[in-house]
Amino acid sequence: MKQNWIYPLLIVIAASSYGVLSTIVKVAMQHGYTSSEAVTSQYFVGFLLALVLFVVTQRTLPKLSKKGAITLLLAGTCTAITGIVYGHSLNYLPASLAVVMLFQFTWIGLFMDCFLKRRLPTRIELISLVFLFVGTILAAGVIDVDLSQIAWQGWALGLLAAFTFAAFMQFNAQPVEGVTTIGRTFILSVVSLIIVFIFLSPEIVWNGQLTGGLWKFGLALGLFGIILPILLFSIAAPKVGGALVPILSAMELPVAITVSVIVLNESLTLLQIFGIVFVLFGMVLPSYFASKKVRVIDQKQQLP
Repeated sequence: MKQNWIYPLLIVIAASSYGVLSTIVKVAMQHGYTSSEAVTSQYFVGFLLALVLFVVTQRTLPKLSKKGAITLLLAGTCTAITGIVYGHSLNYLPASLAVVMLFQFTWIGLFMDCFLKRRLPTRIELISLVFLFVGTILAAGVIDVDLSQIAWQGWALGLLAAFTFAAFMQFNAQPVEGVTTIGRTFILSVVSLIIVFIFLSPEIVWNGQLTGGLWKFGLALGLFGIILPILLFSIAAPKVGGALVPILSAMELPVAITVSVIVLNESLTLLQIFGIVFVLFGMVLPSYFASKKVRVIDQKQQLP
């Protein structure tokens, strides 16, 4: 019974690590760095950490099949594009609304899984999405925000970030034969770093900014944004399945709000607290019923 909760718990921890990223980026910006420089440091330091893990534990690249190589290439591309697009959406959207747009990955990921597996969403999944959607709006505090002046680019970039994040979860949920978890993390870090270097600020590596102090933020961002989530997603996502992963990943929102309140002294209203409770309930609901179903099956198997 305990083992049934291990993999969902790993997904929750991975999503929670993503939740601290926005606060770290804001602190970096308070120290004079741009969001582009902070995100670039995340992927560069994340790559260095993944390289160290890879050299210490393996040292030899795995032999990938064509399907496996395409899966890892797409997963690495999606995680890089998510970071780039989400950061750019903040130029058009209030931070609270950007969070709401990103969290559309919950229903996008579910319906993406349904499309790939040619199935309909279950009743529990749909109920969970309702709680997640309502909770996200309440927790992000966007009810009293004027949306009339929001440029269309903000909506488009927000949805694109949600789509690529959902796609990353789907690709990362696919098992790749012959590749260890650390090997997978290293390959994804290489792919994402190349893409980030093309579109963001690779000059931080040679202009002295990284060694001048940016490395501290890059280390935190690389650990919580590359190493920890990719490792845990790689371990747990194939076991949990592509439909439940985005739902469990909704834990990112409560963590993001809580950390911003503690570190940045942002306000937290009673309405936002209710929203966090809604998100947590919607996140736990599918896992609870899945565990209950497994327990019933085990009991039937034990009957003479």
